[in-house]
Formats: sequence, C-alpha cells, structure tokens
Amino acid sequence: MKISVMMALRVPTLVRTALVTALLVGAGLLAQAPQPTSAPPTTVPVAVQAACPVDPATPKRQFRGMWVASVANVDWPSRTGLTVAQQQAEYRSWLDLAVTNRMNAVIVQIRPTADAFWPSTYEPWSHWLTGTQGQNPGYDPLGFMVAEAHARNLEFHAWFNPYRVANHADLSRLVSTHPARRNPSWVETYGGQLYYNPGIPAVRAFVQDAMMDAVSRYDIDGVHWDDYFYPYPVSGVSFPDQDTFAQYGAGFSNINDWRRNNVNLLVQEMGQKIHAAKSWVSFGISPFGIWRNASTDPLGSRTSGLQSYDSIYADTRRWVKQNWVDYIAPQIYWHIGHPAADYAELVRWWSGVTTGTNVQLVVGQATYRSGASGQDPAWQNAGELTSHFTLNRSYPQVVGDIHFSAKDVRANRIGAMARVVADHYSRPALLPVPLARGGAAPGAPTLSSATRGSGGVTLTWQRPTTGTTTGYAVYRLPGDGPVDACALADSRHLIATVRASGATGTYLDTTAAAGSTYRYLVTALHRLHHESAPSAARTVPGDGSGAFSVIVDNTTTGGFTASANWGTSTFLSTRYGSNYRFANPQSVSDVAWFSATIPATGSYRVEVWYPADPGYNSATPHLVATSTGNVTVTVDQRSGGGQWRTLGTYSLAAGTRQVVGVSRWTAGTGYVIADAVRITRL
Repeated sequence: MKISVMMALRVPTLVRTALVTALLVGAGLLAQAPQPTSAPPTTVPVAVQAACPVDPATPKRQFRGMWVASVANVDWPSRTGLTVAQQQAEYRSWLDLAVTNRMNAVIVQIRPTADAFWPSTYEPWSHWLTGTQGQNPGYDPLGFMVAEAHARNLEFHAWFNPYRVANHADLSRLVSTHPARRNPSWVETYGGQLYYNPGIPAVRAFVQDAMMDAVSRYDIDGVHWDDYFYPYPVSGVSFPDQDTFAQYGAGFSNINDWRRNNVNLLVQEMGQKIHAAKSWVSFGISPFGIWRNASTDPLGSRTSGLQSYDSIYADTRRWVKQNWVDYIAPQIYWHIGHPAADYAELVRWWSGVTTGTNVQLVVGQATYRSGASGQDPAWQNAGELTSHFTLNRSYPQVVGDIHFSAKDVRANRIGAMARVVADHYSRPALLPVPLARGGAAPGAPTLSSATRGSGGVTLTWQRPTTGTTTGYAVYRLPGDGPVDACALADSRHLIATVRASGATGTYLDTTAAAGSTYRYLVTALHRLHHESAPSAARTVPGDGSGAFSVIVDNTTTGGFTASANWGTSTFLSTRYGSNYRFANPQSVSDVAWFSATIPATGSYRVEVWYPADPGYNSATPHLVATSTGNVTVTVDQRSGGGQWRTLGTYSLAAGTRQVVGVSRWTAGTGYVIADAVRITRL
C-alpha cells in the first residue's frame, strides 16, 4: 500500500407499530403467539418487512475493512524470525482488533514482493516471514489466516502486488530458484527496486497464474490489488522498457497508450480468470485517488495532483466503466478541503464514475494520518476522520471503507478511530451484496431455543434446509409482543454475525441485561451476503431484577431544565401535575430536557405525557438520548393527550443525565409542549 504524498426523523414507534400491525393482521400475516406448554420462551411470528425509514448512523450493510501489510513487516509479522506460535498469536490479535472495532473484513498482503505466504507452486516463501526467502515457516500461513478470519466471520481478501519483485536492486540477493533469477529478461531495475516488466506477455501470464494458485487452492473471499502497476515515476528517469515497446507495441502510436493497455489487459484477464474459477470471489483494486485532473481531461476531478492515468498508466476510470472489477477502493488520503485533492471532491467524482456500473465504491481511508506528526493541521483534529464517514452518507454509491493500516487502527491516535467506531460503527453490519453477481438467499433458519443463564442468553438454531448458507445474523429486539415490520431495516438491533458450521448454530449473548425482556431472531446469509427471511422470534423474559420506573415532571427539582423561552401554563386540565411548559416553534436548538438517573444499562420504554389541543404542534420533535446516540421521534400534540404515549423502547446507558428532550425546531405551527416523561426498564 503506497502512502500517497499528495437525522432523518423517524416515524414514531407508537404510530408505526400500530399501523403496520393493523395492516398485517388484516392481511393475515400476524398471528397470536402460540403458548408454550412449559417454561420455554414464547415464539412470536415475524411480519414481512415493509418500506421502512432507516437510521443512516446504523446502516444494515457496510464494508468495513483494514489493510494488514506484510511488506517491510509494517503490520504482520511485526518482525522476521518469530516462532510459529508468535506469528499466529500476532495475527489473531489483528483479527480480534477488527472484531472489537465492528469490522467485517480484513485485507491481508500475501504476495508483497513476487513471493508467497503459502506453499506456492510458482514462487518462493516470502522472506518477510522468516527473514530468509524460500525458507518454510513451518506451517501454511494462508490456510491459517483464512480459517481464523472465517471463524470470526470476517471476510478475507487476499492482497497481491502483481509486478513488484524486490525493494532493492540486486537480483543476486533473490533465492536461486526465484522466477526472476530464472528469467532475468523479465526484470527491470527502476528507482532502486526490481520490477517485472508489465509489457512482456509472458510476465503477465505468469503473475496471473501465481495469484490464481492461491485463488484456486484457498477459500478466500476476494482478490485485492493496491496502486502498484508501473512504478511511481522517478523525476527525470523513464522506465526502461523502450526495447519491450519495440518488440510488443505493434498497433500503438506511443509508449504511454501501450503501457496503459498492458495494465488494462492484466485487470481484465485477471477478473475473468477469478470469476471463471470461483464466481463468488470478489475482485477489487485500491488505486491512487486521482485518475486525472479536470485541467488535463474534462472527465477528471477538480484536483491538481499526480494523475495515475499518466504517471503509473492505471486507467482506473476505464476499469470501472467496463465493469472489470467488483469494487474500487481509491486511496483518498487527503483531508476535506485539501487545496490540491479535496476529499469531498474526490468522493463526489468517484461516486459519479461508479454510478450506472456494477462496481461498488469503497473508500481507502488515511487512518495513518490522524494525529501523526508531520501531517497537515487538519489531521490533528480528532473529528477529521469521522467527518469523512459522515460525508460518505450523502453518496449511496459508497458502500464502505478500508483503513490503512492495522497498526494505525490499533494506535487510535487522538482518539480518531474511536470516534469513527462511536459515530459510524456503533452496531455490526452485514457486507454489501455484490452487484450483478447472482446468488440467492437461503431459506430461513429455525430458532429452536433461547435460554437465559448466568452468563447471558444462549441461542440455538437449525441450518436452513434450502440454499447455501455460510453465516448467520443475530438480532435482539427489546420488549415483547409482535415484531415491528421495520425492525430489521437497519442494524439497530443487529448484535452479531456468526459463521455457519454444521447443521446447527449457537450464540451466547453476554450483553443481555438480566432484568430486560428481549425478542431474538436469526437470519441466514449466502456466500454473496444475500439475507434470508428471519426466523420466528423467541421472547426471553427478564428475571425481575431490573424492576424500575421513574416519572419526571416539568416541576421535578433537578429533573427539568428549559430556557426562558419556555412559558408555564395551567390552562388545560389534562396536564400532568400542577402545570406544563410551552414554547413557540423556532429553527433554533433550544431543547427542554428531562433528566433521570438510569440504574443500569439496558432496554427502557420511554413515554411522554402532554395535554393535547387542536392548536398545538403537529410534529413536535422529542429527542431520546440512547446509548448509541440521540434518536428523534415526532409527536402530534393536537390529539392523544392526557395519557402516557409511548415514544419507543431504547437502550439507555447507566448514569444521571438528560434522557428526553422536547425541541422547538419544527416546521409545524402551534405551541410545542413539555409536561412529563416516564421511563420504565423492561
């Protein structure tokens, strides 16, 4: 990997659930839950999902990966000469880091310098493993890496470098059996390094065969290349392939077009070979972030940096437009507002390029820059990186991100990575379904049991009888009763994904609060991430230890705060207590807050009381400060007052804090009302 130089308002749960339930009951899609004959949890049928609002902070699908670089021992192994046990322990720690950060893919470099991290039939063992090229490390690293990733239900993308031979210029330092030594005419020296010459057809065929050896023999999920094709230019020095052009360049008027065609053939042919061998294996490339500048080509981006089309002969735009790859992951390694290469401009440009194609856009993120010395001042702001992810939400073509590199994810300098996780990875996510690749969802699994024990809730299910299943998604919904048709529209209730193994599956939910009632559902996942219909839900009641309910009135001492813009009234008798508060709607942040002490993190039902009047506001925003961020629910205060009205069930964190707010920021007319709230643990 080259380090480049250059609130949607939700429909109120109360209203949505009532409407959807009424429609589904009328259609015969919801039935009364069958009553068990003994203690097992209740099984609750699940409705077919409808068109539903989703929270952009908790997307259902998102590619979340990190690069694990082996060249120069950047990430793994941390140095040469480690024992097998040490290498394996280090690798497991990287996977555990990915899981902790709620990622779902790792991109691991397994062919960094024309060598191999597996017993290749084409190339020698990598010297980055043992310190000696050609030396057997004592185990099969690639087989181990794939198995360990899949055990955690992480996708494994094998990262290859097609043409780089060595980070030095001495051919004699390569092991004697190295293909470059056996075929010295294939090799060129440039910039103090050795490269295979991309213009030689035999070289192109050989590197493809060397990579396909891993594809055919191992259960990898993707083939991944970074930005190394022709080497980055050395000032004043041309790549020494003029003789090769004279030999193979027939039909091309200039050497640059010929070089681009050589790379185009490599990309096109490799994609065809991968999909012919294993249709489910994705092919992705992470190129330099700029194709061409608009000042050079009107189709280019509004940038002024190095152009991959002209400098390294990578016509990345064409690869996308021709659908030669499954995903493109440009290294957009600049901050928002960079004068030569603005992150916002490049995301806009790449989104436009991928629109109308079968290629998905994944952004390569410069996590290594956050908080690092010598970087632009923008990267000393802990909010810079997370702002990239927020901007990405404006472009549906962006389906995820990859962080460079693993050691920088772990370093978490200035807390930048923690901000990303809190703001964007608060829940797990399924991987995006590749476009135009076929496949179909398996049948629904059968959730046979959900049992509460001292360590949490243990789920057991049976594999679907139809379709191909490689994994499962586990959902947990608070409370009991019928399942909202929109409950699985995003990942708010997704708690885990599990790799399929055998005829049954299990999962232990160690985060289940003892006093809370939950509904669990499981879906089956296809190799290409198609998701089945959900199982019937199983309800696990709380054990009673969490009984808690509190009412906070607008007169509760220390429980209510509001600015002087909020008046006090006793006009309506349907108020709660002696009075209530009111304010005119304005486009300002002026929230009246109800505070409470939440005894333990868990699921709580949140209700509000207000006196209703036809002249009051039809869309009063209510903010609920959940454990994963604020949720906004609008309430029509013209009717339904004088009683407790449910906003929804939410995960609330333990502690004393502002829990429910009533906002003046609404387009509706008429007073907004703040009277009382009730919070009940489930």
